[in-house]
Parts: sequence; structure tokens; C-alpha cells
Amino acid sequence: MAAQQVRDGFVELYGTEPEGVWSAPGRVNLIGEHTDYNDGFVMPFALPHTAVAAVYRRTDGVLRLHSSDVEGGVVELRLDDLAPESDRNWTAYPAGVVWALREAGHPVTGADVHLASMVPAGAGLSSSAALEVVVALALNDLYDLGLQRWQLARLCQRAENVYVGAPTGIMDQTASACCEAGHALFLDTRDLSQKQIPFDLAAEGMVLLVVDTRVKHSHSEGEYGKRRAGCERGAALLGVDALRDIPYGELDAALDRLGDDEEAVRLVRHVVTEDERVEKTVALLESGETRAIGPVLVAGHASLRDDFRISCPELDLVVDTALASGALGARMTGGGFGGSAIVLAEAADVETITKAVQEAFAGAEFTAPRVFEAVPSAGARRLV
Repeated sequence: MAAQQVRDGFVELYGTEPEGVWSAPGRVNLIGEHTDYNDGFVMPFALPHTAVAAVYRRTDGVLRLHSSDVEGGVVELRLDDLAPESDRNWTAYPAGVVWALREAGHPVTGADVHLASMVPAGAGLSSSAALEVVVALALNDLYDLGLQRWQLARLCQRAENVYVGAPTGIMDQTASACCEAGHALFLDTRDLSQKQIPFDLAAEGMVLLVVDTRVKHSHSEGEYGKRRAGCERGAALLGVDALRDIPYGELDAALDRLGDDEEAVRLVRHVVTEDERVEKTVALLESGETRAIGPVLVAGHASLRDDFRISCPELDLVVDTALASGALGARMTGGGFGGSAIVLAEAADVETITKAVQEAFAGAEFTAPRVFEAVPSAGARRLV
């Protein structure tokens, strides 16, 4: 239905049929937060919520962009004028992809694009990566570029890092491009090796809830960049290329070497223990001990809250309330400073937990949260 609506919107806007319609999903990260730009491990899965794009090739060096989610008409850009950090609007994400493709030598000569997204913006669910990947996949298909999914993810990351100016890692774009339905993606962000891990909670009587606190975050603002710079400084102090190179068993010795550099100690401890939590989660899922990942999620939240210091009162309230109401595990997910938390629960407890969280937010006079079930879904694909 979304594909038909976007196609019809394209026809109304541009007066012609699109050459195709594509979709790319947002993602939830099960475990592995702020490890991707440290060459570490992550474990996201794709959501059923997608960005959908209808696209038609142009040959005149013009890019026309429109979104049904943003007020205003068609935005027209000349490809030769695209330049990093020249655009502070939503159009920077699709335009950045075109810029990245052309900079890499791919013969993209223009496009008409109409977009619609069901991925909640600002919720830590990778709405920006979904926009990037759907446009990249469409142009890859239309221009016969022959790029693999991991290559598209790399180009989309470059668009976000350089063109948009947000220092994000590779996880979000890879999840949107590469995830499979019914699985979580175990990704080594150093070499981009992937393993699809079966993750069918419904078959085991469980549900993973996403609780969108509706507290908006922005990766291009300073705190995310400060954490990344702090991690790079920690790696330099320890004489390694990236914090991924500190073995978990040698963490205490590494922290001792950092002495009284309190910030470096906190950041290094989070990244090294978080990589260990990802590997532990993979082992538990592969051995069929799915419920046992609950405490791992909780430990991850404590690390993000206390060591990385990127939680907020709303996220902490979700986690504390859910656990007190019988959840198996809970933690914040995404870049932090707002966004969403995830809650692992028995299916029979979902209603009780949801009500408790809603009442806790009302009691704290916070904006009512949005709560929905996260179902591991397919990655980017051509719909029409």
C-alpha cells in the first residue's frame, strides 16, 4: 500500500510514472552501542517501519527531491553545486548520497525523487540511514552501478559523515541495507563481516518493545562527536588503532595505564565491555538461551548511563519501570540523549509493562511515550 501511495504521489508531483519504488527500513540495535566507530561489534535488526522512494532518472544534472513528510514543494538542486555541509535540511541526506556516489566516480546524472517515511524521526531508530539507503539502492539499480549492499552502506555513511557532517559509524546504514527478516545482524564493523543470527521472539513467547520517549536527539550536535573524539583519544593513549583492540581480559590493566584520566577510563570501559556484551548475546542466542540476554541488556544500559553518560531521565524511567514491572531486560538504544529504549518481555506481560511505563511518564509529567513491538524485518529492497 505504501508503494502505491508513493508511486501515486510521484505521478502527481512530476507528471510521469517513476521507474521504480524502493524501501529501506529503520533499525533497532539489540546490543552494541557506540562500538561501531571503535571498530567493534554491533547487533542491530531491521524494523518493519521503512522509508519508501519512487525515483526516475534524469540526464540534465538536476536532482529534484520531495518528501510527503515535510511541508513545502519540490526542492531542485544542481549536481555540480552539491558540496559538503552546504545543506542543513532533510534534503542533505538524499543529496549527500548522490554527492557520495558521484565523488566515488559513479555516473549518476540526476533524478526525480519522491519520498515518504514511516520511521519515527529523532527516535534513535535510524530514520536518516533509511533515507540514505533507499535512495542509494534506487540509484544503484537504475544506473546499473553494480555495487554490493555493504558498499552502498559505506557510501551512505560517507554521505552522513562528510556531506551532512554527522560523525556516525557504519552500523545504521549496514543494518538498513543488509538485515534479513527474523534475524539480528552480528556485524564486525572493522572488516564488515556479517552473520545473520536467528531472532524469532514470537516463537518463544516473547516480545521486544520499543518505547519512543519522544525526546529528540540530533547526531550532528556536539555531544555525539565529543564521545567519538574521546574514544579516539583513549585509543591513542593506549597505543592501539581502535578500542576494539583492547581485549576484555586486559581491560583492568588498560584502565590502570590511563591513571586518573577519568573521562578516558569511562569511555574505554564502556566500549570494551560493550563489545563483550555483544559477543555474549550472540553466544546466548545461538545456544537457544534467549531469555538470558535480558541481564546483558540491563548491564548495557548501566554502562551507557554511568560510563558513557548519554542517557536521560526519560530513558532511565522506561528501563527502571519496565524492570520493576516484570521485564526480562531493558536498555536505551541508539545514539543517546533521548530517543528510544527497548524492553524484552514475556508476551503475557506486555500489557502490564506498557501501562506501567505510560503511567510513570504521566506521573513525571513527561510527554506520553510511543510504544510498539519491534519485529525483525527485511532490509532494503525494490518494491515495484
